Amino acid sequence: MRIGIDARELCGRATGVGRYLAGLIAEWSRSERALRHEFVLYVASGRNRDTSPNVAVDGRRFAVRTRTGSGGTWWEQVTLPSAARLDNLDVFFAPAYTAPLRAPAPLVVAIHDLSFVAHPEWFRLREGARRRWLCRQAAQRARAVITISEFSRHELEERLDVPPSKIHVIPPGVGAHEISTGIGGWGLGTGKTALALQAIAPSPQTPRVLYVGSIFNRRHVVDLIRAFAPIACARPDASLDIVGDNRSYPREDIEGAIAAQGLAQQVRWHRYVGDDQLRALYSGAGAFAFLSEYEGLGLTPLEALASGVPPVLLDTAVARESCGDAALYVPIHDSTATTRALELALFSTETRRRLLSAAPSVLARYDWRRAGADTLAVLERAGSA
Repeated sequence: MRIGIDARELCGRATGVGRYLAGLIAEWSRSERALRHEFVLYVASGRNRDTSPNVAVDGRRFAVRTRTGSGGTWWEQVTLPSAARLDNLDVFFAPAYTAPLRAPAPLVVAIHDLSFVAHPEWFRLREGARRRWLCRQAAQRARAVITISEFSRHELEERLDVPPSKIHVIPPGVGAHEISTGIGGWGLGTGKTALALQAIAPSPQTPRVLYVGSIFNRRHVVDLIRAFAPIACARPDASLDIVGDNRSYPREDIEGAIAAQGLAQQVRWHRYVGDDQLRALYSGAGAFAFLSEYEGLGLTPLEALASGVPPVLLDTAVARESCGDAALYVPIHDSTATTRALELALFSTETRRRLLSAAPSVLARYDWRRAGADTLAVLERAGSA
């Protein structure tokens, strides 16, 4: 079977979808089952755009087709299907919410969340309308829709009227491969973490809080800065590292929030970090904070757990689905509760040990081998139907 893949997100500074796709491709590159198939990766080559995939592949099994364009909607809807028609594909996989609506083969689309449908106020008018229309059309035309959590399954059923029989919940893996990225490294390795959790449960000598993820309004980074302020005041050695680009709308003033709390010396904002620096940030953190009110799953708290760092999360259904008993949960906009939870995650040996002892069973649900096999099975069924 010849499987075409929209691989735009593998190039440049990959974010969540790029990391998701890289994890699948890395697994397929070493899977005996995947040896039966050929893969064709389509990437865009616009001005100042890196066209080298951020995952090592065998060119004989993973052909890379580079086509001129910015990688935007025109490229997706016109350039991409035109290129794919030349390759006699059996199935086409779109890993990022939307897809070429005139795909020349049966379509499988991955839709990780529906934030642009559930909360249109978080998106610019034209961007939100484009996302909603294209996503709805892709879901209707696809033979199968893959998503990453039961929460997102319910969202697809209720908000896009996708038939339950068409939806496949396949959680991604955490760890086990390397890619360059601005918001999270994947070479964290869950195996040794599970063995080391008890050893690292005692409180760290230096209280360091870490946030990793693109900055959206729904992730309440400004609230995190305010909640961290009392800890910073009491402990001059405390620090907060924020990793991620500011993609908020309406635009949030992150630097202004840091300055308003007098935390210029204790809060560091990294717009982009490479794998080595990110690993160092995870390994040096005492607590991880991710105050998001809407996610399809929330992968960076799982990465934190894989590094032996207890997370503090907003109390949402998807946060509890993903992290279970291995996290502390706080109400939205409750600065006092968030400060207290951060203090427990940083300084309470009993709390840290309890949370981290629950991590192995949580992390066992997020395995790239299983995700790769299950996703490939969906593609095989769609291509042979």
